[in-house]
Order: sequence, then structure tokens, then C-alpha cells
Amino acid sequence: MDKKQSIAAFDALSQETRLDALRLLIQAGPEGIAAGEVGERLGIKQNTMSANLKVLMQADLVTTVRDGRSIRYVANYTAVQGLVLFLMKDCCGGRQDLCQPVLDQLVCEC
Repeated sequence: MDKKQSIAAFDALSQETRLDALRLLIQAGPEGIAAGEVGERLGIKQNTMSANLKVLMQADLVTTVRDGRSIRYVANYTAVQGLVLFLMKDCCGGRQDLCQPVLDQLVCEC
């Protein structure tokens, strides 16, 4: 992920509902969550949730998958990984010992 893409992603994530939605979709895994259910789980009205999911899609953090007659929202794991890598790429001036605790925690929590 380059700087311009990262700025778009951070801009999309700078709003609480969108951040909560992305975290929910990441937790849901590759199956994602049905469109209406995202708003229900977060307690957000459908039209508001749709607008927020559209912003996440424009930032390429979320994609959709057709499931029969319904749509499921899915986290774009490649983009999320790219965003984390963008932040951590030059971590601590090459001192792996300073970054390793963060990496260890990510591995353990997954």
C-alpha cells in the first residue's frame, strides 16, 4: 500500500462507526456479514450504515460478495495487511527488537 492509499484508508477509518464496522468484518472472517446484519450488530440505522460501508469500499478496505439475492460485506484482508505493513515497514530504524513485541502480540491474538 502506498502513501496515497494509506491516507484514504486512514481517512475512512477516522470515524467511529466505520472503524467499528471494519473491525466487525475482520472478526467475521472471509464469509463476511450480510448487509443488513452489519447495522443491526452495531446498532446503526440501515441508511447510515450503507453510507459508512460505501466509504470503506471506496477506500478499498471492504468488498462485497453476492450470496443469492443478498449482499455480504467482507473485509479486504490484503488492504488491511497493506495498511499495517505501511506503518510497520521501516519500524524503529531497523531495530527488530523494538517491533517484535507488536508482531508477537498480533500472532498470539490471531
